Amino acid sequence: MAQKQYNVTGMSCEHCAASIREKVSEVPGVSEVVVDVAAKSVTVHGTDLDDSRLRAAIVEAGYGVTDTVAA
Repeated sequence: MAQKQYNVTGMSCEHCAASIREKVSEVPGVSEVVVDVAAKSVTVHGTDLDDSRLRAAIVEAGYGVTDTVAA
């Protein structure tokens, strides 16, 4: 199982986290999405994870991706 982690801008509450979780969960291969509002990070677990699709899902949810955290 692969893991990718992203720093996210504009996220400030559990509603934000739920929106991100929902959109990222729709990306093929994703099995789990862990959102840490305090750390402003999103960790994605799954198989054959597509970085560009994951980033696009976060943006589609209404948030920015500043960089990828080494995982």
